Amino acid sequence: MDIFQGIIIGIVQGLTEFLPVSSSAHLVFIQKVLGVESTLAFDTFLHLGTLIAVLWFFRWDVYKMLKSWFLSIKDIFHGEFKEGFLNDPYKRLSWYVILATIPVGIVGVLFEDSVESLFSGALYVPAFFLFVTGTILYLSQRMASGKINYDNITKKEALIMGVGQACAILPGLSRSGTTIAAGLTAGLDKEFAAKFSFILSIPAILGAFLIQAKDIGSALDVNFLPVILGFLAAIISGYLAIKWMLNLVQNRNLDIFSYYCWAIGIIVFVGSMAHLF
Repeated sequence: MDIFQGIIIGIVQGLTEFLPVSSSAHLVFIQKVLGVESTLAFDTFLHLGTLIAVLWFFRWDVYKMLKSWFLSIKDIFHGEFKEGFLNDPYKRLSWYVILATIPVGIVGVLFEDSVESLFSGALYVPAFFLFVTGTILYLSQRMASGKINYDNITKKEALIMGVGQACAILPGLSRSGTTIAAGLTAGLDKEFAAKFSFILSIPAILGAFLIQAKDIGSALDVNFLPVILGFLAAIISGYLAIKWMLNLVQNRNLDIFSYYCWAIGIIVFVGSMAHLF
């Protein structure tokens, strides 16, 4: 992998991790187009890059959530957990993020081998699920924005979004698109659905990074410059993607991503079946 390829893949990772177009599908596609195979070290640093992007963008929310979570632990020992949980939205949000992360953790542990086989299979698999992503996005945009936000979200809505994130472990299903659609279906306000989706990505990306990082020692014998530049590209493009996505959700709709997913999904699916890719 050369420097140019590393930067391009880093940009694709950063953009598609947070835009509702499936990072897993696009990484498979772009690596096929560039004729390269990713390495464990590179994948690990790409995940670290997108993790840094979302942590920095939501740094104040993350700080408040962590602070409130530790305070809620203190509340348990003082018999004040319920009162604090009901009165502090960040205490509720911190626990609901943990709750919503459980489904993807279960799916990842129980079906890891099955999911990995899908990633290593033919391109028509992510292409098909990319078409599904477009359909999910299109249908979700036909729903009216709900009224659930920081102040009144419950474990029900958190679990629904968590299940949506667990489904997005399939190659081609967009994590952000699926979780936002799940949130809208559950009655969340559009802007809050997007924000909760991005915050919910933090433990998911962190988990993927930690799983890969434990084996990274045996994978560092690579040309490190493309890895570092791809890492930086993922941070910058990921940050910009989050900012753009929140603006789109608030002021427009996501139909453009539906059309994009349909078009790319159909092109790659047909090309794969015809052995063009």
